Amino acid sequence: MDNSILASVGFRVREIRKERKLSQEQLGEIAGFHFSYIGGIERGEKNVSLLNLQRIADALNVPVYELLKYEVKTKSPHSEKEHLLVEIQQLAVKMNSKDLKKMVLFITEIMDNK
Repeated sequence: MDNSILASVGFRVREIRKERKLSQEQLGEIAGFHFSYIGGIERGEKNVSLLNLQRIADALNVPVYELLKYEVKTKSPHSEKEHLLVEIQQLAVKMNSKDLKKMVLFITEIMDNK
């Protein structure tokens, strides 16, 4: 099963939450969820139901469809970077913990060699 929609919706929830200057704890409190559930959604780990998505949208004061608009904005000066980060996130969601640790080591190695 392709879980990229979970990562994309989660990325959008995080994006709007941060625009509203809310922590995961604050959003969870407003929406009636534990902050770890919000974190799981944002990381693309939770398959959020439509009813729960509605509660999150209400807490963020946006219509539900705003949470489903997860295309990268092309007018942003960082659109290519944002697109690549979303792509990496979508790939990472499908990986197991062992492979994620390898990826972190690989990225760290690249960054250390700059």
